[in-house]
Amino acid sequence: MSYADWATLLFFPALLIVLTPVLGRYMAKIFTGQRTAVHFFLGGLEHLSYRLSSVDAKKEMSWLEYATALLIFNIIGFLGLFFLQLLQHILPLNPQHFPAVPWPLAFNTAISFITNTNWQAYAGETTMSYLTQMLGLAVHNFLSAATGLATLLALIRGLVSKNTKHIGNFWSDLIRSIVYLLLPLSILLALLLVSEGVVQTFSPYIEVTTLENSQQIIPLGPVASQVAIKQLGTNGGGFFNANSAHPFENPSPVTNLFEMLAILLIPAASVYAYGILIDSKKHAWNLFAVMIALWVVGLSISFYAEKLMDLAMDASPFLEGKETRLGTNLSLVWAMSTSATSNGSVNAMLSSLSPLSGGMAMLNMMLGEIVFGGIGVGLCSMIMFAILTVFLAGLMVGRTPVYLGKKIERKEMQWLMLAILMPSFLILIGSGLSCILPEALASLGSQGPHGLSEILYAFSSAAGNNGSAFAGINANTLYYNLFLGIVMLISRGSIILSSLAIAGLLASKRASPLSSGDFSISSPLFAFLLLCVILIVGALTFFPAWSLGPLAEHLLMLKGQTF
Repeated sequence: MSYADWATLLFFPALLIVLTPVLGRYMAKIFTGQRTAVHFFLGGLEHLSYRLSSVDAKKEMSWLEYATALLIFNIIGFLGLFFLQLLQHILPLNPQHFPAVPWPLAFNTAISFITNTNWQAYAGETTMSYLTQMLGLAVHNFLSAATGLATLLALIRGLVSKNTKHIGNFWSDLIRSIVYLLLPLSILLALLLVSEGVVQTFSPYIEVTTLENSQQIIPLGPVASQVAIKQLGTNGGGFFNANSAHPFENPSPVTNLFEMLAILLIPAASVYAYGILIDSKKHAWNLFAVMIALWVVGLSISFYAEKLMDLAMDASPFLEGKETRLGTNLSLVWAMSTSATSNGSVNAMLSSLSPLSGGMAMLNMMLGEIVFGGIGVGLCSMIMFAILTVFLAGLMVGRTPVYLGKKIERKEMQWLMLAILMPSFLILIGSGLSCILPEALASLGSQGPHGLSEILYAFSSAAGNNGSAFAGINANTLYYNLFLGIVMLISRGSIILSSLAIAGLLASKRASPLSSGDFSISSPLFAFLLLCVILIVGALTFFPAWSLGPLAEHLLMLKGQTF
């Protein structure tokens, strides 16, 4: 490995661990209404937002009212983004005169960006105008991330509140998330990226003559501002088709480091903030330890698998699909981070990784995006696995399951199982249908186990609201645009609705004091059981399909057969 590789591999996790409690404490302050230094600069923007939208930020909502407000807001967002794409050819800031986006692609893209998935069945530099990129896609990067944070805050209030039907105010949570967290961090990161060479301009594309005396068009645009929020908001949708493998999005190891850090920073800090808000930092560190363990194991397997691929291909290193300025190791760290968090951005082509490396990225999504996970919703999923662990432990010893002093009963478990099982159902049913329908099979770029992996990855990415892809599959078809759009919507909706329902049910209960017989959620035993539940419920659900895809391809690769 190069010195840049070693520096990044050592500095990246260290910087993440140092910044996690710093940002976590700040997040806990802004979400409990405490004033910070940022309020001096942006407090007026919060109040202006309330006045312009005629929102009563102090009105408490039940979980049904909260869910209704969230649903209406996202329906409006979907319609706005959908029609913006259909009308972009007659709107300003379209220097390349791009035509209207076809309605199936516009439908898929609108759902993709309101659900924080950012699945892109198009090339941004040849499809979307500057106005669509800025007013449509970049704005929804903020809104979808803030929606996830609002869902998390509602769930936390449900856990800590007693004898009430209220779980907060959606509009207040949404605006605070944007004004005090996402906006200032995005401004700082965008300025850093511009200083390192990331493009930020309204100028039209440039046509140049190359050294081979041929003509080439160099795409430009307001890139840095969109890259900043796509990373911080775990959105992942690139301004360019190559995403962060493009030198105008990610020109150097320095930008690569900070963009990778941005992927994990808010999800990791959310865990620490959760510990503060529930007054149990030990439990939060337990969750953090499980996340880190899963991330490190996945990364280690990927490193090992990539070395095996180098030997099998008689190339050291095998750089097909990877950027030479970054290399294999930094590509793998990014791949494990982006698939663990539902970010979905890439700095190398995931389909070009070794079968097991790509398979580990796929498995991160199949687990439910709980390894740090998407902003807000990822931690909601991990909390549900924690509740499930407590429930199973209670059944084993014959005691009523209790989580943070709240009894876990039938209704909570029904909603919880909906959130955990619905994405799995969508992945397996969607992949199964796509393996037999001619419309789906016609889009495959590969045959054999890699072709199956392309299908599995597409539905895992859509159901996990990740957005990355094995790019050998042609997703810009009527079948995939509609089917994957529906999968994204149902999966995101099931997790958010379940989180809000559980929050409402738990908020109405009284908290019972912990007794010596209660299962400690701050112990190493709980962390071990949580890890086992995640692997049993998450991993084993997909092992038959996963073994026919990445695992089978890996074994065939060792025998010299590739796809």
